[in-house]
Amino acid sequence: MVTRRAVEGAAVGIGGLAAAAGIGAFLLRRRRGNSFVTTSDAQPDALLRTPVLVPRIVPVVTDDGAELHVRVYGDPSAAPIVFSHGWTCSADFWIPQINAFAENYQVIVYDQRGHGRSDVGSRPLGPDVLADDLADVLAATVAEDNKAVLVGHSMGGMSVMAWAGRYPEQVDRLVSAVLLASTATDSLVRETTVIPLPTRFPRVPVPLGRVVLKSAVPLRPSPVTRQAIKYVSMAPGASAAEVAFCEKIVLECAPRTRGIWGAALTDLDIHEALANMNVPTSVLVGTADRLTPPVHARRLAGALKAHDHLSRLIELTGVGHMSSVESIDEFNAEVARLRNL
Repeated sequence: MVTRRAVEGAAVGIGGLAAAAGIGAFLLRRRRGNSFVTTSDAQPDALLRTPVLVPRIVPVVTDDGAELHVRVYGDPSAAPIVFSHGWTCSADFWIPQINAFAENYQVIVYDQRGHGRSDVGSRPLGPDVLADDLADVLAATVAEDNKAVLVGHSMGGMSVMAWAGRYPEQVDRLVSAVLLASTATDSLVRETTVIPLPTRFPRVPVPLGRVVLKSAVPLRPSPVTRQAIKYVSMAPGASAAEVAFCEKIVLECAPRTRGIWGAALTDLDIHEALANMNVPTSVLVGTADRLTPPVHARRLAGALKAHDHLSRLIELTGVGHMSSVESIDEFNAEVARLRNL
């Protein structure tokens, strides 16, 4: 396990110089009083570009020997925001948030096990692995005297909830607030609207859904692939730049990773973990989300409200599953609000 002292020591050098220089030339201006860069502050689609800020790499090794790739952007003494990405994505999914927040905050991102540059390890995959990996990342990057806002998208949101279920004593010790975006606790196959069905069959048959989620068929760049990725994970109104951004990330995911994690998620049920989300927790979803439709977010919000943990339920009109890419400013505004509570 990497200690926080080792992480802070790695802050010296080019990463620190880059942080002092600011986000980079392609971001034109930030409105006075704003704590993050918005799309209107920058050149068109600039927030989707590779960050010029050089991160500190924090090596984290899990109990089964898997190495997780963790990157920390910004001033190591600043308030931390930890982002956990979803199925078939990588830490690069959070580029719009890195570009928006790293000037004023410490932005921590990591590749989920088997994704990006993180090892898949030897453990059977499931919610306990998601929880343990996130716990290891937090142990290496977050201190009790500088609590993080924790943001999880899709499977990343499941990681957050699984972590709260497995490590309830860590929740209010390490975290000040949570954003659960485009995610669910259970019934992933039954509730999806990805597969069009006749009206007499209102739900996807579970065996069919399992086959789709477990598929390890290689995906290759093509107009058909791009359209398929857009249909499954984004709204019809998503821009060409947003679709290209998500397509690149999804195509970089190894087919085997997609298949084994898809299989692990088919029978997911972590709803009991919501009782442990004892910090202000917002739930966000796009109304055009096919993978985790709004029914999931409303159910999440209802359970959190029953436990008196709900901060806000936000439904973004006409936005698909990739909410942090399709609606950058609205997504980031809620992150900033939670950070400033």
